[in-house]
Amino acid sequence: MKLPEVKNADKYVGLYIVDFGDHCGVGFTPEEVAELLDSVTFADIKVYKIYRAYPDGRMELKGVVSETFQLEKGLFFYASDKDTATDDYRRLVALAVAEAPPGRAKLHLAKHDDSRYVTALIYPAEYDDQFSRWLLDAGYTTQGETIGGADAVRAYYQDAPDILDRCQLWGPFAFQHKTGDDLLAATKLAVLR
Repeated sequence: MKLPEVKNADKYVGLYIVDFGDHCGVGFTPEEVAELLDSVTFADIKVYKIYRAYPDGRMELKGVVSETFQLEKGLFFYASDKDTATDDYRRLVALAVAEAPPGRAKLHLAKHDDSRYVTALIYPAEYDDQFSRWLLDAGYTTQGETIGGADAVRAYYQDAPDILDRCQLWGPFAFQHKTGDDLLAATKLAVLR
């Protein structure tokens, strides 16, 4: 894969490179990659996340399996009483208002049949590292057990807890996402943004 020359490479950190086989494109958002992977035409593309960039245009990449864009991951903060769980939930809402999360996410306050409560933060799997970093940087902690991952999300949905409160969190809108015909046209570009 031969990358195009990129100026101001640091602005691409966190975005994706898509290898289409005969060429590649730099600067796709996770939402754009997910839409491409949903298409039969682009089912075989290779995707790389840009982790670091240097002033000379070099970039450190990490390959991302396509299934990542079809999964949800999450973090589940358990509490033995409703007041503690409600506090966990409200602190996460306040954090999202004070500092936007790295991407969109569902936030639930729920009660399990066994009288346990949970604050569930569920997000697209491609944002897993960023959500962990967001919570660590904010110093977010809870008193109870915390579990996470894609299996935890599946178990949560299967358990079908009683959702007491919910909200949708939105990440920063640094880039306008391309969709449909605009995204299709962008697949021919070497550098999108």
